[in-house]
Amino acid sequence: MQLKHKEIFRNKKILITGHTGFKGSWLCSWMVKLGGKVTGISNGVPSSPSHFDYLNLKKKIKSHTTDIRDYRKLNKIIKKTKPDFIFHLAAQALVKKSYEDPSFTFETNIVGTKNLLESLRDLKRRCIVIIITSDKVYKNLESKNGYREEAVLGGIDPYSASKASAEITINSYIQSYFKKPDNKILISVARAGNVIGGGDWAKNRLVPDCVKAWSKNKKVILRNPSSTRPWQHVLEAIWAYILLAQNLKLKKKLHGEAFNFGPSAKNNHSVKKVVKLMKKNWKNVSWSTKKNLKNIHETNILKLDSSKAYQKLNWKCLLTIEETMQMVSEWYKIFYLKRQRNFNITNKQIEFYEKILTKKG
Repeated sequence: MQLKHKEIFRNKKILITGHTGFKGSWLCSWMVKLGGKVTGISNGVPSSPSHFDYLNLKKKIKSHTTDIRDYRKLNKIIKKTKPDFIFHLAAQALVKKSYEDPSFTFETNIVGTKNLLESLRDLKRRCIVIIITSDKVYKNLESKNGYREEAVLGGIDPYSASKASAEITINSYIQSYFKKPDNKILISVARAGNVIGGGDWAKNRLVPDCVKAWSKNKKVILRNPSSTRPWQHVLEAIWAYILLAQNLKLKKKLHGEAFNFGPSAKNNHSVKKVVKLMKKNWKNVSWSTKKNLKNIHETNILKLDSSKAYQKLNWKCLLTIEETMQMVSEWYKIFYLKRQRNFNITNKQIEFYEKILTKKG
């Protein structure tokens, strides 16, 4: 792997939307470590506890509490920040919540993204923009073959549909406004698989549900234990975003392209297997199953084909599922069981992953 990111981001102005969220806070941590001047935009801290608060990131970056649905406020912050790089992660990212509040989901994921793109039209400077959508943007026919980037977009549940719609909006803006010869705004889209890691406390997500129950010696309830997903550690996805930004800065021809970032097909695993791997690192834990009785559609099979990312960016998942679950368990055990709240396990794991990049790259 090419580790040019250590120079590319130093002293650069980095704007991250959704910076208080799970992935956003990991990206903030890595960018601060690289010497970037980070500004964040979010509508607040999404959970308690939160990874953002745990890392005390508010004292390390400029943090704005703003709803991305508010174009005027978003545009004002972007103009003031004058970013060199933008990572757009702000979203309503939960399938179950999208059923409960579809209007908020569509407004945040489509209108919020449109507001970012509209603000970029006013930005009179070169800017590299990475927009994160989802592996769920595809019209999922539950095929055993991984979806490639040119596959048909779709989505049964409101979350998936909102992300697919956001991508159509992104492409429209690129073709309509950011294809001129003097264009200074370069945009690429990242579609990552099911990301897991320490510091995630979102509701109705597998790993947070497990650790919250197990830390209280309670049984976790699994809704669909046989469902398979492209599981990957959060650092695999964050590295993908960083690498894509690095390459987009150096290779203008990547402008307008979308990339899948997921594990190989052989690393797709069931919910039950992931839980069993986590169990190896926890004592006296258990689970039970409960059918989805609320008529909420949940995908049974979802696979990505990430060969394009490997061919064009030299990106691939570097951690096995066993290594991933070991890192996830280590993070939460330090938080819940050892009570070492001041020990920055996040930076330790970033440094560990950087060493793997150097060795396996």
